[in-house]
Amino acid sequence: MKPLSGRPRESLQNGGLCRDQRGVSAIEFAILVPILLLLFVGAAEIANFKTIQRRVETVAATVADLTAQVKQVSDADLRDIVAASTGILFPYSTTPLEVVLSSVVADQNNNGKVDWSYASSGSGRAGGTSYLLPTGTTEAYSSVIVVEVTYAFTPLLDLKKVFSPGALNLQRTSYARPRKSLTVAKK
Repeated sequence: MKPLSGRPRESLQNGGLCRDQRGVSAIEFAILVPILLLLFVGAAEIANFKTIQRRVETVAATVADLTAQVKQVSDADLRDIVAASTGILFPYSTTPLEVVLSSVVADQNNNGKVDWSYASSGSGRAGGTSYLLPTGTTEAYSSVIVVEVTYAFTPLLDLKKVFSPGALNLQRTSYARPRKSLTVAKK
């Protein structure tokens, strides 16, 4: 048998294998890259979620404010108000956005009842049904415009099966008192 060359044997005998640092940075890189990618994707998704959340809040406030500025609205007016406010979501998709706009009128005991309702998709609230408003929102014989916005947020990267339960429903309700009359009538 031929003996091993002197160089490998020397490096084993003198602890040279422990001092050999070739490839260590490649191993560190292979360990850290998945962690760094996960942090990057997570930060991007959280930022995306918070941006859409703020925009949904703005859509609710805008629809309520625009509706409260008139004395009377029609379905076409409500469609235009909702369509105009969806521009706030640009460049995000408006497909998962649902807006329910209602006029709630308080009776002599300050109990709210839905006068009329409009929904961007599906059906709105039934007229004449009770609607519990937060304390101090109305006074007897006054009204308030109630806008309920729902947005089904889905992450940009389709990692639902790994990290997320799927779509998260962002919900926001906004209230505005009519400015030019006691109630906003519907044509």
